[in-house]
Amino acid sequence: MEIREAQQQVDHWIKTVGVRYFSELTNMAILTEEVGELARIMARKYGDQSFKESDKQKDLADEMADVLWVLICMANQTGVDLTEALHKNFEKKNIRDATRHQENEKLKK
Repeated sequence: MEIREAQQQVDHWIKTVGVRYFSELTNMAILTEEVGELARIMARKYGDQSFKESDKQKDLADEMADVLWVLICMANQTGVDLTEALHKNFEKKNIRDATRHQENEKLKK
């Protein structure tokens, strides 16, 4: 699925099943919440924290998809074309970071 198609599908779902978008500020809070849930799984799976019983059923991919969903909602309601934004972001990084990471001694270890 292309990013643009994902934006269209989320928009369709919101308008037919979800009734309407939450406010932009509410979605920002929800995004923060979803990133926190993703961080919790990452800390337990790849970090030093142990799993609690309530965390064992959590799915990393599903948590990432939740983050993406809310980000897409925010893009839709603020008029951001994520495909175009990502292209521009690559251009920025290719100019700014053309040699930055290759010259970073910390990454050579």
